[in-house]
Amino acid sequence: MLSTILFPVLFFLFGCSEGNNNPQKNTTLKKTATPAKVDSIKKVDTVKTLSSTAINYDTTKKYIYLTFDDGPQNGTVACFELCKKLGVKATFFMVGKHAATPHLRQIVADIKNAYPQILLANHSNTHANDKYHYFYQHPQMAAEDFYLAQKILDIPFKIIRLPGNPSWVREGKLRASSLTKPVCNILDSAGYNVIGWDVEWNFNHKTANPVESPERLARIVAKNIENNDMNVKNHLVILTHDRMFRNQNYTDSLAKFITLLKENKNYVFETIDHYPGLKKLK
Repeated sequence: MLSTILFPVLFFLFGCSEGNNNPQKNTTLKKTATPAKVDSIKKVDTVKTLSSTAINYDTTKKYIYLTFDDGPQNGTVACFELCKKLGVKATFFMVGKHAATPHLRQIVADIKNAYPQILLANHSNTHANDKYHYFYQHPQMAAEDFYLAQKILDIPFKIIRLPGNPSWVREGKLRASSLTKPVCNILDSAGYNVIGWDVEWNFNHKTANPVESPERLARIVAKNIENNDMNVKNHLVILTHDRMFRNQNYTDSLAKFITLLKENKNYVFETIDHYPGLKKLK
């Protein structure tokens, strides 16, 4: 059993997205988001080699991709253990610089080694230092930041989520704003898939607590599926953040949300490597 991580309160306030409609809104840029040097951070110590096997989609089912961003941080272990306990598949998009101690690197390794139930994916090394515009206005620098995270965290597949932006890159398909399109083109050429989201469980950026109740979020998921309001029909990606569930009462909210979705027998939880149309995973 992994132990709970203790972090300063300010760490909980780092945001992954600025909102559903305009993730980069109100971002100011004053200093360089320079990637860390490779030799300055120890690589995650893990020996397990993974391979992803294609699945046959059931056209009568609706596929749910539950994803958690910004780990390892306070809340990561709670989310990880809950998903294992409830038997649901999930994906953790993790940040290289957050794995700054042997204990945190071990958490990353444990998540990687929990595949195929749990998938480790790339959420950059620096999280753009929360200077999103500067980061994306320097696309080669941004791409190198993702490459570094891939190495440091020993991420098994070329699957990325951009910090603060719901861009998509799949085989022959690119959906991105003018700000993120240059780095998406670079990542596309390097064989990476970029994953956005369809529904976000919003959180208060001062307290890091969830905004919607689990019942309301379950209704939002059902409505999006009913209205085909998602990037790919019958495949819905949910964005959450680990730190939202660091306290037991909110861990219970996550459990309630997952339980509500599991009550619908047409819903199938999957890891994001099984999202339709991805490039060949290496």
